[in-house]
Amino acid sequence: MLDNFLTQFWPSTVDGLALGSIYALIALGYTMVYGVLRLINFAHSEIFMIGTFASLAVVNGFGFTQVGGIALVGVVFIIALAGAAASAGSAVALEYLAYRPLRKRGASRLAALISAIGASLFLQQLFARVLIPWWFDVPKEKGALPVQGHFVERSDVFAIGDFVVRNDKLIVFCGAVLMMIALDQFVTRTKLGRGIRATAQDPETSVLMGVNIDRIVTATFAIGGAMAGAAAALYFMRFEETNYFVGFLLGIKAFTAAVLGGIGNLRGALVGGLVLGLIEMYGSAFFGSEWKDVVAFSVLVLVLMFRPTGILGESLQQARV
Repeated sequence: MLDNFLTQFWPSTVDGLALGSIYALIALGYTMVYGVLRLINFAHSEIFMIGTFASLAVVNGFGFTQVGGIALVGVVFIIALAGAAASAGSAVALEYLAYRPLRKRGASRLAALISAIGASLFLQQLFARVLIPWWFDVPKEKGALPVQGHFVERSDVFAIGDFVVRNDKLIVFCGAVLMMIALDQFVTRTKLGRGIRATAQDPETSVLMGVNIDRIVTATFAIGGAMAGAAAALYFMRFEETNYFVGFLLGIKAFTAAVLGGIGNLRGALVGGLVLGLIEMYGSAFFGSEWKDVVAFSVLVLVLMFRPTGILGESLQQARV
């Protein structure tokens, strides 16, 4: 096992950073909503799923095929915009229809959590039984099958020893890091970002200071959804397929990444996602690929047992949302 781990070290590191970047972007949605509302939005995984289908729609609509080089960066930017717009709009609609009525009535967090689970199941079945069969003109029983869209011309960029880094993995990592840096600067430096941080720290005082809570909550869902949509575009570029269930496992792992880094902490989501991606791929190299998911969820159990506030903690006042 050790020899296999050493042999696969660099491939596992590159794959872990690419996969962890996607986890981190999805985790931002969980951590932002939790920071503002103290709600675990379990329907966030379906917001990601919607972004993958928006990316697929753009690829098919424009007829992109065998795109490589600098052109691939441009195509990824286009599908990331489409995925971010679709996911952000869906997240805002979800907040308005499923969560806001409960919040206005002073419902318990348990009620909101049950609503999130119900919304997740509803969106899954809506796509599997209605939208996918209608969109691709297939029988309903085909709606649960993966949908593919091949458009990436993969090429080698540089080598690390005997291992060659491909363009798709490099784009995923660099794109995700740039988006997370942009989000961190937005939350830290802009007026809206200060409102988000103020609401997360003390909602009652924020209202007294003139902060519009409804506007802040809507913005939080929109931003978290946009990050999930961008992650969906990167995921679709990397794997070139999607299905109605694609967000379930990725969503749980992204939630694990948020807890690992410190849920409620933006930078913690970044750290947690990258660390989880590396641990998962290293565990796969050491124990075998069939143990990959076991390693990821074992990390969640251990973190909850020994450091429930995560690596960076959940209440860093400057970084928290």
